[in-house]
Amino acid sequence: MSNGVYGCLSFFSGALGLDLGLESAGIHHLAVNEIDKIACQTIRTNRPTWKLYAQDIRELSVEQLLSDHNLKPGDLFLMCGGPPCQAFSTAGKRLGLNDERGNVFLHFLDIIGGMLPKYVIIENVRGLLSAALQHRPLHLRGKEHPPLTQEELPGGALKHIISRLEAYGYGVSFNLYNTANYGVPQVRERVVLLCARGGRTIPDIYPTHDEKGRFELEQWRTFADAVKGLPAQQECAKYAERRLQYLRLLKPGQNWRHLPTEMIPEAMGKAYFAQGGKAGFFRRLAWDKPAPTVVTCPTMPATDLAHPCEERPLSVQEYARIQTFPDSWRFEGKTADKYRQIGNAVPVVFGQKIGEHLLAYEVGKEILPPSPIALSRYRRTGRSAWESVLAEAAVEAQLALPL
Repeated sequence: MSNGVYGCLSFFSGALGLDLGLESAGIHHLAVNEIDKIACQTIRTNRPTWKLYAQDIRELSVEQLLSDHNLKPGDLFLMCGGPPCQAFSTAGKRLGLNDERGNVFLHFLDIIGGMLPKYVIIENVRGLLSAALQHRPLHLRGKEHPPLTQEELPGGALKHIISRLEAYGYGVSFNLYNTANYGVPQVRERVVLLCARGGRTIPDIYPTHDEKGRFELEQWRTFADAVKGLPAQQECAKYAERRLQYLRLLKPGQNWRHLPTEMIPEAMGKAYFAQGGKAGFFRRLAWDKPAPTVVTCPTMPATDLAHPCEERPLSVQEYARIQTFPDSWRFEGKTADKYRQIGNAVPVVFGQKIGEHLLAYEVGKEILPPSPIALSRYRRTGRSAWESVLAEAAVEAQLALPL
């Protein structure tokens, strides 16, 4: 704690979604760090008095940070950050900590070990739960190749991160959270690690909302709730006519499956024969449900984010409402830059819930017991259950080896 306040250093801060939420909860930012030039412009526009390290985190040292803020190791209340998630994304190559972006995660851990803040918050994508510490290309796997090593097994990256944090003296808890359960009008699932110095274990964050309003919780917020009152004129990308000819045939909440049967192969092209989920193709949002996860571009074919009725993708303003940014928040750059910044952000309201939960733990308030409802759409994503899953997977991998 610095100067009697809950001081925080934030890294990989982007458009300040998490940070704005933490600020709303009562946390004071000593400085933020971001390398993206346009995101830095957004930070300067909205929080001109905040100290900004506009550089690669690997250019920052513990010594510099301690000196700049007149701190000693252990003085800082909180460090937070969402290291680049592409290294762990299930949609990418999943190179994990081998990836250049994974390496910045390791430097982030080095800074934690040097600063020794009282608490650490780390946010990342679901793929972090299963990413390997070392990636082996698919063409080098199989019976004709050596079995996967411990570092190459699923979950190795997170196991390494946890071991580093525990070596610094932190208790580490985590889970996969669906932000719709916390008042965000969006089904967006992210891993959040909550770390406390002294080996203490912070409980999971109890939901405030439920899909059907059960357990005396509020009902999920919908897309209609989110965009109510927006002006007619909004900043928006455009669809090509080829996309529009199919979208015009769809109603709110529908996708490619609702096109006339004879048109589907032509509309989908090669994707029609692809394996895996295809729910994002030609997808119109439903008015009465939360939005799907907003991504960095609303017009990508496999993750389409079309307005329920109008002949356009979601607007920048709708994106910001779904991510629960205040209407006064200004995003710098071109339209594509704004979508990218918003799509990469932590929803502000979810960030606030994280901050409130942490401060409640800090002052000794009673924390609600484990939730009676699932925190996300996936099972066994809390730490103890996750470790059991990995142990089972390791046994299966050994049993599958040739004798």
